[in-house]
Amino acid sequence: MALLAIMLMGTMSACTDNSPYPGYQKSATGLYYQFFKQNAGEQPKVGDLMDLTIGCTVNDTTIIVPLGPNTLPLEAPLFAGDFYEGMAMMHKGDSASFIVNIDSTFIKWFHQPSLPAEFKSTDVMRFEVRLDDFYPESEYAVRLGAKIKKDAEARIEKMKADHPEETATAAQQLTEYLAKNKITVEPTASGLYYVMTQEGNGEKPEVGQMVQVHYTGKLLDGTVFDSSVERGEPISIPIGVGQVIPGWDEGIQMMSKGEKGVLYIPYYLAYGDRQAGDKITPFSNLMFEVELVDFQ
Repeated sequence: MALLAIMLMGTMSACTDNSPYPGYQKSATGLYYQFFKQNAGEQPKVGDLMDLTIGCTVNDTTIIVPLGPNTLPLEAPLFAGDFYEGMAMMHKGDSASFIVNIDSTFIKWFHQPSLPAEFKSTDVMRFEVRLDDFYPESEYAVRLGAKIKKDAEARIEKMKADHPEETATAAQQLTEYLAKNKITVEPTASGLYYVMTQEGNGEKPEVGQMVQVHYTGKLLDGTVFDSSVERGEPISIPIGVGQVIPGWDEGIQMMSKGEKGVLYIPYYLAYGDRQAGDKITPFSNLMFEVELVDFQ
């Protein structure tokens, strides 16, 4: 609690005369609340996703929810004076503390059959919250994808800095392979090469959509290390949200439905400095023959 109080510094709301909790006001439904920082502007609506820094304790000692980042949907109140009522009062950047009914929270929000035996109905259940952002659920995949991409870029730059000799060697190997095979396409900003071999219908997948892809993965010496074609079934994955290697997240989004092509992926957009299976050694450049079968 002390840690969060330091994080959420600001002006506290004045308490009402009849509040048993100094510094807290009481809503008409029985929610006790205290704002440490209160902004103006829009407030979240039911159905919006909220990026929160949140912690929850009982009697300021027992941790129920560890302090940390969470993303939660704003729901209609489950009972009078609940956590969701408090969140609907907040603006982006606000920080606040809410004291709620412990029985109702465990039963209706945490879906417990009853209040745990170690707690009493008179115990004080307190949520400490900072509303970092909120947005419609439809934006979630795009925001998640942007965060994952940013994090991946930071990891890649660090990996290159940590392994300059291996990075230079892998770059030379890829450059020589492309020249030998007369591949003259320009790389993307990240260093990915893509050669289309069959046009699709023009419709491209968006971040978060499920794609079905047929592929054959090879090392630059032609060694096949994996193939959905040989298995006879395309792989289905959400694209652009970090479920596959960065070279795939970027490359498959460049394709349209029915399109075929070849991805030439530098090691840092593949498995980096890690071993992957028996055949992919650290710092391996890879190539994938791919077909975007469908997406939805």
